[in-house]
This record gives sequence, C-alpha cells and structure tokens, in this order.
Amino acid sequence: MSEMSENGRCEDLVADCRLRAATDLFAHTWDPVVLAALRPGPRRRHELRVVIGGMSDKVLTEALRRLGSHGLVARRPVAQAPTRIEYALTALGESLVDGPMRALGDWITEHGDELLDGQDNPAETRHRPTTV
Repeated sequence: MSEMSENGRCEDLVADCRLRAATDLFAHTWDPVVLAALRPGPRRRHELRVVIGGMSDKVLTEALRRLGSHGLVARRPVAQAPTRIEYALTALGESLVDGPMRALGDWITEHGDELLDGQDNPAETRHRPTTV
C-alpha cells in the first residue's frame, strides 16, 4: 500500500494511494450533490429528490449506498408510524463537506467564469500566462 509523504504526495503513485481514494469521492457526478443536499441536516429520500431535482430514484439509491459504504452518510430509522428513514452526514461526511468541498466551492465562486471560458475557448487559455 502506498503512503503519503509529509508534503502530501503519494510516494509510489499507485492505485491504492489515499489521494486517489479521496478524489474518487468526486468521480460520481451525483455524490457531491447528495452530500451538499445533506449539509443543512437529515433528510428523507423524497426530500433529497425535491431539493436536488433531476435525479432518478435509482441514481439516488446508488449514491446513498456508495456514500454510506464510504462512511460519509448514515441511514437512520425514525420512530414514527409508519417508520421512516432519514439520511444524514456522518462526522466524516461533515468534515468533507465543510473542508474540501467548501474550499472547492470558494474556488469555483472565484474562478468559475474562467473555467467555463476555458472550456468554450481552449486555444486561448492554453496561451494565457499564469500569475502566482
């Protein structure tokens, strides 16, 4: 298994690197959206579908299972007649949403137009000098 060095780089750049595991969390289109939708607090399935919009029930089920298997989302039965199920971020899920996802959100707020411009005009962005 590959470990990360003190500077945060993968030592061997192999598939089981922790960095790859973390970036895989964003590989599924709907996973970050579901995490963001759970940020305000626990929600039932139908509430998630309404808040997110445009997501099929099958895709939501797959996303919730995947996020649950990563320990980011918990499935909780709520004592009520009939019993209902809510989904909520775990402490690990909250740390992801409040940390890297918030930083990415801040970055996209600042640079989103540039990113979209680059997609529309790739030749122009290749030749632009970067400023540090």
